[in-house]
Amino acid sequence: MNQNDCRKPEGLPPSSLYALSALHAAPLLLGQHLVRLTEDGEIRCRIVETESYGGAEDKGSHAYGGRRTDRTDVMFRAGGIAYVYLIYGMHHCFNIVTAGENDPHAVLIRAVEPLSPRDAQLMAANRGTAIRKPSDLSGGPGKLCRALRIDRSLSGLLLDQPGGPLRLESGDDPRSLPVVQAPRINIPYAEEYAALPWRFYIRDNPYVSVHDSRAEPFIWTEDCI
Repeated sequence: MNQNDCRKPEGLPPSSLYALSALHAAPLLLGQHLVRLTEDGEIRCRIVETESYGGAEDKGSHAYGGRRTDRTDVMFRAGGIAYVYLIYGMHHCFNIVTAGENDPHAVLIRAVEPLSPRDAQLMAANRGTAIRKPSDLSGGPGKLCRALRIDRSLSGLLLDQPGGPLRLESGDDPRSLPVVQAPRINIPYAEEYAALPWRFYIRDNPYVSVHDSRAEPFIWTEDCI
């Protein structure tokens, strides 16, 4: 897969992203809005960091080699649903499934930014811990899920349902953002796939989990059709 393969997002509604490979979709998801409906009200935030997990050939993916289990079954469904799993027995991670049925692609959402002070307050209350800097609030998959009350009960949920408990909505045009790419985080087991620059984030955004000195600008190439 070409690390710069993509489609121009102009006029592209979020639902159109779901048919793309994870590597295509991951940079396009930056700037889009993630909305979580809770009993305390609606929380709206902007996606600022993503990681691509691209199909059965990706050694970093749960579905590497076509491995289909009770946990990974969601990844084999058609794109547009949530894939939520638990790591270390305590941290949830939220992914957006992309691509077609039986082609297991997923984009891990690593960090989000609240859209308003009220959104930030609700997220901080859900975190239930001291927030000393923005990345403490929602910079990292586990922090993000706690801030938005995302758990495995939402796995398999359609993300394009108006008024749904968790949904994706149009936000910023990614081409207007200073997007950079860098290697993914904490996947040494992925061997030659570990160093590929398949993590994408908005440069200098304070909510990003890890700013990598090796990050390079993401280039929207002429292949973006």
